[in-house]
Formats: sequence, structure tokens, C-alpha cells
Amino acid sequence: MTAPFFRIALILGLLSAIGPFAIDMYLPALPSIGQDLHADNSVTQLTLLAFFISFALAQLVYGPLSDMWGRKLPLYLGIGLFAVASIGCALSTDIETLIAFRFVQGIGGAAGMVIPRAIVRDMHTGVQAARLMSLLMLVFSISPILAPLTGSAVIEFYGWRGVFWVVMIAAFIGLVLLATQLEETRSTKERSGSGLKSAMAAYRLLLTDRNFLTLTFIGGLGISSFLVYLANSPFVLIQHYGLTPTQYSFAFSINAVSFFTVSQATGWLGERFGLVRVMRIAVSAFALAMVVMAVVMASGFNQLPVLASFLFIGYGFLGLVIPTSAVLALEDHGEIAGTASSLMGTLHFVIAAVAMVISSIFFDGTAVPMAAGIALCAFSAFVLTQATIGRRAAVAAAE
Repeated sequence: MTAPFFRIALILGLLSAIGPFAIDMYLPALPSIGQDLHADNSVTQLTLLAFFISFALAQLVYGPLSDMWGRKLPLYLGIGLFAVASIGCALSTDIETLIAFRFVQGIGGAAGMVIPRAIVRDMHTGVQAARLMSLLMLVFSISPILAPLTGSAVIEFYGWRGVFWVVMIAAFIGLVLLATQLEETRSTKERSGSGLKSAMAAYRLLLTDRNFLTLTFIGGLGISSFLVYLANSPFVLIQHYGLTPTQYSFAFSINAVSFFTVSQATGWLGERFGLVRVMRIAVSAFALAMVVMAVVMASGFNQLPVLASFLFIGYGFLGLVIPTSAVLALEDHGEIAGTASSLMGTLHFVIAAVAMVISSIFFDGTAVPMAAGIALCAFSAFVLTQATIGRRAAVAAAE
């Protein structure tokens, strides 16, 4: 692979990580924010919910805009808005103002989640697209490794407001890289047929495309399993197992290491065995690891090393599921790649939100409900894969 290939992956990965970085780095700041702004826990958590809601819904807008205006202009607008909102968050003097700026911050951050996937589809298809997507995931996965540790360090020395100054600087760096290192990948000719009417038609097409929806839901269920862990792990690992915040940050990071390390084999495996086969096997192994984990934990073997071992294995296989499902979902929609990426991102977050709500209902402070929620997401992805992708592959092989 050439140097430009890695350079593009690095830039797209950094742009994709800006929004999630504002989530992962922000988590250790929640208690101090509540104390400083005199808000109870439930109100303080609205600052996180506001970001999630706008981050999910705004993705529906950026994709069609990137099809109409090209990829770079909506990225400028989104990341610029994110930077301005970050300054507003840092200067907030009450919880209501912080919630409002977090909502705006989510709107801006959504651009970095949607448009890089469309750029990958503009540039490559098939195995090459999977290889670039996995490299993008490598950079993107640095966020859950570094963000909690960075957030804890920043809060210790500069307080919670320092978190927002750091993400503002990250957004500024993203803008500089976008301006100087990334070329436009959607030509003027390709944009000419795009507009509001064509965007609505594209959404109708995608919502009736069974293959696109199936692959999107498989990827969404995989992401949901990780977000269920994200939402519950601070309480389980710190309060139940007694880890310190720093120890928790390292424990959290280990799963991200497993995810992005295995994801780097996507291109090689896809070239050798085909992306569909790689995804089917990876989903099966992912589901097996998580279901066995839930059964073992429910049987009374719920020590932290047991939980950590199964999560490490399961999220490693998830590192193959996410890039392959995304590439395969976008494969047939190059002309509307931005819109397709938008719908994919929003559906991923909707699925994750439902999973997080369900897991919170049954959460009792122990690891068992969390493990069960993760296993349910993984098993659902397996069933959906076997009922649709697996069946089509078997029919194709028989012909």
C-alpha cells in the first residue's frame, strides 16, 4: 500500500474520531460538572443525552449535503460548528447552557462520522475499500483508548472545562488537515444530479433495500453491544469490582486494542476468502464468545478476569464485523454514498439507544445484566446474518 493510502486513512480516521472523542473524554468529567454547576446526576447526564440525540439525527442531513455540495464543504461546516460549540461548552456557567451547547456540538460532530465513510466509497470498492475502512477504524479506535486517560489527566490539572478546550484544538487540527491534505472526491458532474428531491428518493430506495438494511442492522447490533458496555462499565468495573478510575481506563482500552488489531486483517482475509464469508464467520465467532460469556457469568463465575477475557475475544471478532458490514452495505450505492452513510449512521445510533435503554432497565450494579445485554446484541446479529446473508450465500454457492 502506498503512503497516500495511509495518509488518507489517518486523516479520515482523525475526522471520524472527533465526535466520539468528545464522548469518551467527557465521561470522567460528569461528576465534577455536576458539582461545579450545582446539578444532580440525572440533569448532568442530559448533557450526554443531548449530544447523542443531535449526533444521531444530524447524520441524516450531512450525507445528502455531501452528495449535493461535495464532501469537503459539509465537513468544514460541521467541524467548524463543533469547534465553536466546544468553546461555548467550556465557557458555560450553568447546566442549561452546557446542555444547549452540547446539543450543537453533536450536530457539528456528526459530519465527521458520516462523510469519511462516503469518501472511502468514492475512492474504493471491495477489498480495497475494506482495507481502507479497517485502517480508518485503526485511527478511530484510538479514541476509546486515549480519551478516558486523557480526559482524567486534563480534568486533574485543568478541570472539566479543559476537556472542551482540548476537543476544540482537535477540531482545529482536523480543519487544517482537511484544508491542506484531503482532496475533493465527489466531482462537480456527480453533484449535478443531487438535490432535495433526489435525497428523498435515495432515502426511499435505501429503506426498501433489504441488503442495505440487513448489513446496517448487523453492524448496528455489533456497535450496540459495545455501547451497552460503554454505558454500564463505569458502574460495573469501578463500583462492583472496585477498580480505580485509572485502572478502569486501562481495562476499557484493552477491548479497543483487540478491536482495532484484529480489524487490520480485514483486507487480507477479504482478499483471500471474500468479504461476505469473512463477515459471516466473524459474526458467528463474536456471538459465540459473548453468549458463552453471559452463560458463564450467570452461572456464578463472574470474576473480572473471566469477563475481561471474553470481552477481549468477542470484541476482536467485532473488529472484522464492523468494517466488512459497512463496506458491503455501501457497495451498491456509490452514487448516493453520502446519503447511504447518513442513514447507516443514524440507524446504528437508534439501535444502540434501544439496546442501552433495555440494558439500563435490568441493570442491578453487577456484571450479569451487562453481559446479558451484550450477548443479546451479538446473538441477534448472528440470527440476522444466518437468516439473510448466510441464506443468500448458500443459494449463490449452489447455483
